Amino acid sequence: MHVLEDLGYYCIDNIPAALLKSAVHEVQSGERASADLLAVGVDARNRPADLQALPGLIDDLREQGVHTDIVFLHASDEVLLKRYSETRRRHPLAEHGGELRTAINTEREILTQINNAADLIIDTSRTSIYELASVIRERVDRRQSNTLSVLIESFGYKHRIPADADFVFDMRCLPNPYWSVDLRGLTGLDREVIDFLNSHESFTAMYEDIVAFLNRWIPRFEEAQRGYLTIAIGCTGGQHRSVCMAEKLAAALREQHKPILTRHNNLTSRQLRPDQA
Repeated sequence: MHVLEDLGYYCIDNIPAALLKSAVHEVQSGERASADLLAVGVDARNRPADLQALPGLIDDLREQGVHTDIVFLHASDEVLLKRYSETRRRHPLAEHGGELRTAINTEREILTQINNAADLIIDTSRTSIYELASVIRERVDRRQSNTLSVLIESFGYKHRIPADADFVFDMRCLPNPYWSVDLRGLTGLDREVIDFLNSHESFTAMYEDIVAFLNRWIPRFEEAQRGYLTIAIGCTGGQHRSVCMAEKLAAALREQHKPILTRHNNLTSRQLRPDQA
């Protein structure tokens, strides 16, 4: 919300879900210069019935010509437990000293319908506040109306599959640069690794199959008026094969579609290029 406010959005946090329509109409009827950009924060402290009705309210606003996106932020149970422990804040659903894990599970159940209706799901488990701010700026603020924002992200299976992925492609059947002493300390962004992978027919065949699949189906997602599409490319550690494939796919897709963004979940800031750090 702070990032969106800095970007010129009129922000209302912790609004009762039942008042969403009224809030939108009130801002539209005002004379504020930023009335066309509104961000509303809603969480599990609402009445369950109001939260269940929220996707329907969003559909009504869209029918009235209000361009609307649902952005859903979440994290793993372990990360949430750690965050509440470090901040020493009480979970809003942990009433009368109730168990924190139970409150988190209750929250997930309450927000299921909103999660299912979300246009963009952001997993913040391994995301710093600065990385999250960058995601909001790139995927939410910089996306033009009626365009499909495509993110291609690399990951390592040993770190788990990203929960925000719409499609997942597995690179673990391809030759692994990790087993080469000269390549082990490098990443899929380094020329030596790129040349190694491109020299194998299996890597090229996998690339061509995925490009053909995405070029065929991305236009269908656009026709369905989807705002966001997230494609996850995985290998064992998220350092070599998935990174190289993600970058190669992004370069090819940019020839026909924009915006195409990349993210490498398991590379450190030192391993990324300056424009990705």
